Amino acid sequence: MRWLLWLIFNERLPSPSPDAGSIEAVLANLDPASADDDLVPALAHAFPGFQFSAARIDDDYWRDTRSVIRPDGTRIGELRPWMTGELAKDDGDIDALWRRLKETDLLITEWRGTSAFVFAPTGPGAADYIQIALGRESEWQAAPIVNPDYRPRGEEELLDPSWPRRDQPPERDRLAGPLYRLLDRAGGAFVHIRSFLERCGRIEREKREAKRPEMERRVIREVGPDGTRETPFLEAVPDWFDYVPREIRFFRDWEDSSAGRQRVFAHWALDVRDYTYKGEREIGFIPRPLQPPQERLLPTPDASVHLLMDRIEAVDRELGLPFGWFFLMTHGHWVDPDVGQAIAQGLKEQRVRLPDRDARVLLRWADRTYGF
Repeated sequence: MRWLLWLIFNERLPSPSPDAGSIEAVLANLDPASADDDLVPALAHAFPGFQFSAARIDDDYWRDTRSVIRPDGTRIGELRPWMTGELAKDDGDIDALWRRLKETDLLITEWRGTSAFVFAPTGPGAADYIQIALGRESEWQAAPIVNPDYRPRGEEELLDPSWPRRDQPPERDRLAGPLYRLLDRAGGAFVHIRSFLERCGRIEREKREAKRPEMERRVIREVGPDGTRETPFLEAVPDWFDYVPREIRFFRDWEDSSAGRQRVFAHWALDVRDYTYKGEREIGFIPRPLQPPQERLLPTPDASVHLLMDRIEAVDRELGLPFGWFFLMTHGHWVDPDVGQAIAQGLKEQRVRLPDRDARVLLRWADRTYGF
């Protein structure tokens, strides 16, 4: 609790401070020809109290916005309404429309993007920074208006075509961009991490407190040779109301470990979500490494704890981050959690050693694991 109170009261942001509207204004004024180089300087000029840095992640995505153009680039309209109108001209006859359109030179465009993140520290603590989630997007000439070799199976295939290629198109096919825009997929486009963590903790406490009457009534029934025994749930789990969300634990573990000498945002971006679905508040993040290791670290039956220690040290060297393997392990994809359990057991048996602060963090995790 003291950690959260420190988060709330010990930070003052420079003024002017960025918000979604002012960030969008900066992005709108970037020239696509130099947007990559100008992004950070433009933000620094607009918000002189912040020191911005940027990172991109290779995670190709496609927007569902497509247009119809002629070979000379003349735009005819958005694909869905235009195609719906053309289908109506043929009285809904897909075969007739396909035969007509495949004789034209009309083309489909599509928008492709990758994620980009901008960070700026606001204080010395692990959570003292802001994160801006962006999409770096370009529009490309993608494919003919219909596949000339195969008749579409239905109307939806005309409206959402499957024949455009998925490999990287040549530069000559770029029509617009790269453009940067806020990626507000789930309420996480612009986040002050310290405030976000406080919100995570508060919402979790409120959710659990709302269930107090139910938890006070709940019992655990165990059937044994002497009959049925009932134990009040809160007697069996006395710290149920003290649950700490994994997002807060991630940052607490960072500060408490050797990794705390470096900034979180130098190694991780956060896919943040904060929205309400069917009346239920959903809030949290998934950490994404900016430079994941080349190989996954998985336990093998013949791998001793000493060999695992060699391997995690190699991971840390590759990352340039002491105890970096631990945070990859909380994600679970690059370092298997069983690796952490094996090393924790080795610590308990005094067969291996870690720096004291890292050992405390790992043993705390092994006692009550979390992952993303």
